[in-house]
Amino acid sequence: MAEAQTAVHGPLAGVRVVELAGIGPGPFAAMLLADLGADVVRVDRPGGGGLVIDPEYDITNRNKRSVLIDLKADNGPARVLDLVERADILIEGYRPGVAERLGIGPDACRARNPRLVYGRMTGWGQDGPLAQRAGHDIAYIALTGTLGMIGKPGEPPAVPVNLVGDFAGGSLYLVVGVLAALHHARATGAGQVVDAAIVDGASHLAAMIHAMLAAGSWQDRRGANLLDGGCPFYGCYETADGQYMAVGALEQQFYDEFVELLDIGEEAPARWDLARWDELREAVAARFKTRTRDEWTAVFEDSDACVAPVLSLREAPAHPHLSARGTFTDHGGITQPAPAPRFSGTPTTVRSGPAQPGADTADVARDWDVPNLIPNSSTPMPGAPNPTQHTPKDGD
Repeated sequence: MAEAQTAVHGPLAGVRVVELAGIGPGPFAAMLLADLGADVVRVDRPGGGGLVIDPEYDITNRNKRSVLIDLKADNGPARVLDLVERADILIEGYRPGVAERLGIGPDACRARNPRLVYGRMTGWGQDGPLAQRAGHDIAYIALTGTLGMIGKPGEPPAVPVNLVGDFAGGSLYLVVGVLAALHHARATGAGQVVDAAIVDGASHLAAMIHAMLAAGSWQDRRGANLLDGGCPFYGCYETADGQYMAVGALEQQFYDEFVELLDIGEEAPARWDLARWDELREAVAARFKTRTRDEWTAVFEDSDACVAPVLSLREAPAHPHLSARGTFTDHGGITQPAPAPRFSGTPTTVRSGPAQPGADTADVARDWDVPNLIPNSSTPMPGAPNPTQHTPKDGD
C-alpha cells in the first residue's frame, strides 16, 4: 500500500515542507517540491500581502495546503514552530533579519528541530552591502551581467520576464540546495541553512558564457555572439503574417538543411564569413517574409534544420508535440504546465488546485499532530482582511 501511494504522489512523498508565504521565487520553489510529492504547508497571512493574483488562479500554490497564522500575534511564532518541529524543510523569502525578529529564524527553528533544512530565498543574499536593499528580478540580473547580454546592439537590454532571475537563478537553485541539504541531514542528523540568492544563481547560470569570454570566443557586448542574436543562423525572423520563426541551425549539417529548405543556397554567403553576416541575415529575413508562419512551419516540421514557430502562451498547449507529451494539463478549469521532470517509478501529477488561504488548517492540524493550529473564535476567517493587524512585509 505504501509503495502504491508513493507511486501516485512522486519521489518526495513523506517529505514535509513549511512555506512562509511570500511572492515569486519562494512560492515557485515550494510548488516544485509539492509537485514532486512533498507535503507542503503554506503559512498564509491574514489579509494576504504583496504582489498577488486571485488565489483561485495562483497555480504556484497547487499541490499545497494552507494554514492562516498571524506572525505578529502573541501565539503566531509558537504555532509556526509547532509545524517546524515536524517538518523536514522550511522556505522563507524575507529580507535578512526579518524572520529572526518574528521569532522564527534559523536558530529558533533548529532549536526545536536540529534536522531542519532552513531555505532562505532572497535577491541579494543574506550578507553583502545590498543585503538590506529592496529589489526585483530585473535589478538582480542587471548586476550579474546577465541582463546586459540580452537584446539588440544599440537598444536597451530586453527584459526576459522574470524567468532568468526569480525562477531560474532563484527557485531552481533553492530547490537544489534544500534537497542537497536534506540528503545531508538524513545521513548525519544535522540540518543547515541554505542561502539561495538570485544574484548567485543568475551568475552561476552564465558559467559557460564566462568560459567563452575567458577563451576569447565571446564579445562582452549584446548582439555580437553566436547565441545572443548576433549570429544570422541563430535568431528570430518575421514571417509574412507578422509572426516569427526561431532558427537555431548552428551545426554544419543542420545549417545545410536549413539553407536548402529556405531555398537561399544560391544567394547565401559562406556562413563563417563574419564580414558578410549582415548580408546573410538580410537574405534569410527577406525569404522568411515571403510566407506565413504556418507555411514555414510545414516546410521545416519534418526536418533537422532546427527551426520552430514562435508560439504564444495560449498557442503552446495545442502544439502536437507538447500535446502528445502532456507537457500541459488542465486542472480545475486552468490550463497549466504539468509537473516536471518525469519519473519512471514515482510519477507526479497535479493532485490539487491552488491552496486557498487557511482552508486546510484542520486537516494539517490532524495530519501533522499540531492541535494548536486550530484557530480560536477571535482569529479572522481564512483569507479575510483584518485591518487591526499589521501584515508583515519583506522589509519588516
